[in-house]
Amino acid sequence: MSFLDSIFGTPLTVPVGHVVLEYRAGAPVRLMEPGRHRVRDMRGLVSVRMREYLLSVAPQEIPTAESVAIRVSMTLRVAVTDPIAYTERAVDPDAVVYLAAQIALRDTVVGVPVEELLRRGDAVDTAPILEAAREAGSGVGLEVRSVVVKDIVLPSEIRSAAVDLVTAKARGAARLEEARAETAALRALANAGRMLDASPALASLRMIQAAPVGAKVVMAVGDGAAQAAE
Repeated sequence: MSFLDSIFGTPLTVPVGHVVLEYRAGAPVRLMEPGRHRVRDMRGLVSVRMREYLLSVAPQEIPTAESVAIRVSMTLRVAVTDPIAYTERAVDPDAVVYLAAQIALRDTVVGVPVEELLRRGDAVDTAPILEAAREAGSGVGLEVRSVVVKDIVLPSEIRSAAVDLVTAKARGAARLEEARAETAALRALANAGRMLDASPALASLRMIQAAPVGAKVVMAVGDGAAQAAE
């Protein structure tokens, strides 16, 4: 250490997104924001990240209302708001929030039916999870800003049954549409038959139209005499 450093202190640059706590005799004496500073003793400095970051909760198996085990993962958006509490109140502040969110997730999913999870991607209510995580974070200088449930993995048997159900519904809808088309066609034929019965001349004209090109059609006219039509 030079003579000037011993008098004025050692230069220190705090990067953007961080703060530095200066401790003397085990107590914080200064909070240094981003920028250039001078400190007497580098050994009493603690750097704290202030930028928002993501805290991922690893997938865990949780039983549903029907005692079916599913795997759920989630992510929390977290930021340090009180660097002194973050440094002093817990060895691992992130672990405090992690555990609270994990327990709240389990308590929430336990009451959700599997059918609800299959029907809606947002079936897991994140409000109680966020509340529990925020309460835990406030004690260790952390602010939990949001919770996102990322993945819900159902057992393979449940997934196969869901696919079979969707396939069966699609097949049933196709068969219903086919039956409706056949009914409409039969109704049209019945109406056409009634029209032909009511008008013999129309029936004869329809027969001539249906004959192949160049064919000779013999029709009875009046008293039974035959008339040919090309």
